[in-house]
Amino acid sequence: MTTLVTGATGNIGRRVVAGLVGAGQRVRAMSRDPRAAAARLPAGVEVVHGDFDRPETWPAALGGVERVYLFPFVDPAPAAGPGFVGTAVEAGVRRFVVHSAAAAALDHQGDPGDAALPPLRRHLADEREGHRDVERAVEDSGAEWTHVRPALLAAGALDWSDRIRATRAVRAPYPGAGNALVHEADVAEVAVAALLTDDHLGAAHTVTGPAKVTQADQVRAIGRAVGADVGLVELTPEQARKEWHDPELGMDHDTLDWLLAVLEASVEGEGLLPPNDTFERITGRPPRTFEQWARDHAGDFR
Repeated sequence: MTTLVTGATGNIGRRVVAGLVGAGQRVRAMSRDPRAAAARLPAGVEVVHGDFDRPETWPAALGGVERVYLFPFVDPAPAAGPGFVGTAVEAGVRRFVVHSAAAAALDHQGDPGDAALPPLRRHLADEREGHRDVERAVEDSGAEWTHVRPALLAAGALDWSDRIRATRAVRAPYPGAGNALVHEADVAEVAVAALLTDDHLGAAHTVTGPAKVTQADQVRAIGRAVGADVGLVELTPEQARKEWHDPELGMDHDTLDWLLAVLEASVEGEGLLPPNDTFERITGRPPRTFEQWARDHAGDFR
């Protein structure tokens, strides 16, 4: 049995590949840059050129494949043709495990294009609909499916890596804002279990970390991991808006609106999404902590 992993060089995808290889599975990785991808993946992984935007590349990627780990950049409703999901089923794919997001589990949030919605609700509506569109495309394909819906990823802290390496400090508002951040290795383990066993067919698993971790907690944990004092300089939201504004990096005013709203909404209680026991129920082990994540990524901050 050959499993195709899309998004194979990402934080989660690389670990899905490694988990499948460790289980003795034949793995094919689809990449727009096979040479670069091959250098980042375990020996024995077949790396093929493939691009969701170029249907002519799909047959080589999908030939002989029975199961697919599906990255959410796929077009769920192509204007013409069966699209990637339909082509995969035609080629013999029998199971999809969808890399989704916790927002897909939310109740309907409204129309993402409704400018009257508050920034956070508009962002969540956009996230929900985008991921649910991909999930629905798979559900409607006739193939077996499982959706893996990670909560906010601990890997978001990598956005601080340049500044921590350069100044040993983070500049951010709302130091008490936090969520049950999930280690990408936990997400990958759940995905591998869904690919290799029949225990998760038709399930949608929302995966969180074990507990809320504030921004201040994260900075302290990174400092301990690298063996250095790392500080957090608290900004006002207005200062953050001015410092972070960089449209070339995707930090336009609309993005800043919802990002600051996420932080503000994550100060009280358990954050946007309370921690759950999904990972422990599936694996029999507690989820990895942010402390573990910081140790695993210490090299990114040194």
